Amino acid sequence: MKIKKNDNVILITGKDKGKKGKVVRVLVKENKVIVEGLNMMKKHQRPRKSGEKGSMMNIAMPIHASNVKKAE
Repeated sequence: MKIKKNDNVILITGKDKGKKGKVVRVLVKENKVIVEGLNMMKKHQRPRKSGEKGSMMNIAMPIHASNVKKAE
């Protein structure tokens, strides 16, 4: 895989097409990358203790490596 951690990449397909970001993690076996701030999904967090409220967190989901290219 040509894309490594901390590379700056541009998304070439999908809902965030044309946006730039930094690679946070590379999943080599799955041929996917996680880019900071792109492909964000909401995750519901259950309350841990009684009386505490639940919350919604935004987390970056993996993107297939063929859908990103290195930015110069």
